[in-house]
Amino acid sequence: MDMMNNAIRVDVDRTLIRAKRPCSDGYRWFLRRQAPTSDYQTLLDDLVAAGRVGDACWLLDQLGPTDEVLHVDNLAAEALVFAGSIHCRGHVEVSGLLRTGGDLHVGGGAQVGGALQVGRELKVEGGLRCEGVLDLGSGGRVGWSLEVLQRLTCGGELRIGGALGAGEAVHVSGPLTVGGDVSVLGDLRCDAGLKLQGDLQAAGDAFIARGLDAAGAIQCDGHLRAGWGVRACGDIRAARAIRVGESLNAGGVIESGPDYGIFAGLEVPMGSWSSCAFVRAAQRPDRLMSGVWSDE
Repeated sequence: MDMMNNAIRVDVDRTLIRAKRPCSDGYRWFLRRQAPTSDYQTLLDDLVAAGRVGDACWLLDQLGPTDEVLHVDNLAAEALVFAGSIHCRGHVEVSGLLRTGGDLHVGGGAQVGGALQVGRELKVEGGLRCEGVLDLGSGGRVGWSLEVLQRLTCGGELRIGGALGAGEAVHVSGPLTVGGDVSVLGDLRCDAGLKLQGDLQAAGDAFIARGLDAAGAIQCDGHLRAGWGVRACGDIRAARAIRVGESLNAGGVIESGPDYGIFAGLEVPMGSWSSCAFVRAAQRPDRLMSGVWSDE
């Protein structure tokens, strides 16, 4: 592996560490190293090698990312905390935590046995499996499927070529595009729009700030809310209420939970409901509280 360093060297000494108010155990470890001054990345590597991955993450939080770029053909490690960006031409296999201060670009597939934290952009040409928390700072793109066993958080746009599966909650700040099914064993929140080429299943609430467009069916075990319209080629079902800002359009049935209503047109004037808040389905849904039913 080779490293291209475009950054100014960052030296870490006792004064700098003490000013950040580390835990007493971590500071004693630093003093025992008998190195008055340490290179930033070297210190991160030494912490990880000593099994102090949490301390390495703390140091990265304190000092921030660098412009270093690590180029590798393949990446295999027990854990890695890198302050810059990693560009891997092949595959990534990390049994524990993998964290970067900058980008992570992978030409093949990636499997991470712990948490994966990317400070800026994630690009994976193949599939990605993360057995811990997945946290993307500014957005990401995965060529094949994405499987996250815990929580998924993305600070920007996320594009996935295959299916998306998450064992806990999902929160995407930008647009979310998925080439297959979406399955979330918790709440789903998208602060922009969501478009998928399969079925959507959420075990909790689903909130889409803009439009929701599904090539399959939509099943939500909590509330279903969208700021714009919702369209599905299959059924649209929620165990609680369905609330959308504009229209509801389903190829199958539209169904809310018992004692919960279906509300369309919440964000448009009532005079525009016929064009902007219509409700279409295989049959008129029960408990339709707002919007205009259309059997066309």
